[in-house]
Amino acid sequence: MELVDLSVPVATGMPVYPGDPEVSLTPALTVARDGVNVLSVHLGSQSGTHVDAPFHIDDALPTLEELPLERFIGPAVVVDRRGLAPRSPIGPEAFAEVPAGVIVLVATGWSAHWGSRAYLDHPYLSEEAAALLMRRGVRTVGIDALSVDPTPAEEFPAHRVLCGAHAVIAENLTGLDRLVAAQAEGRAVEVSMLPLRLGAADGAPVRAVARLGQRVPHE
Repeated sequence: MELVDLSVPVATGMPVYPGDPEVSLTPALTVARDGVNVLSVHLGSQSGTHVDAPFHIDDALPTLEELPLERFIGPAVVVDRRGLAPRSPIGPEAFAEVPAGVIVLVATGWSAHWGSRAYLDHPYLSEEAAALLMRRGVRTVGIDALSVDPTPAEEFPAHRVLCGAHAVIAENLTGLDRLVAAQAEGRAVEVSMLPLRLGAADGAPVRAVARLGQRVPHE
């Protein structure tokens, strides 16, 4: 078994979506002064590698705590869309072979730009692609980019299609290159993206991890 960390590190001053709360980690207690170390953590619900609940875009949709745990863990299919130009839409043709009921992870390669201005110019899902995935019965979609919609965005069409179907969105994933290679070797991919248990929340940071199965021998 091989475990792959798919999460960006949480650190003071880390990149956030434009307008979101800045991240700050500072010592609240220290061993020298208080006998223990305790960290004060200030961040937004959409900080770092995180999941969006449908409530993120509509007050009438389910909050994070109202979603089944099955949304956050299970077998995954990695769709390789690396090499696209900045701000390219990813259309439904990219998902033609995706089976029903899996977690879909979209590898754009954009995690390589984490921390730079170029990270904002990521590829994104088209509204038609999001609709196709929902028709296929997919209810969890992740991407190694800041958002499934362009950044910045005004209408958030992919979010509205996915959240409207009560799907979970995972953003700011990293390390998907390793999963693409493992999948090409015939190895099963399972992912866990369990969020912090925040009440009535629009989303939460996650420690996203993939578990890769054994190689399938060729006959």
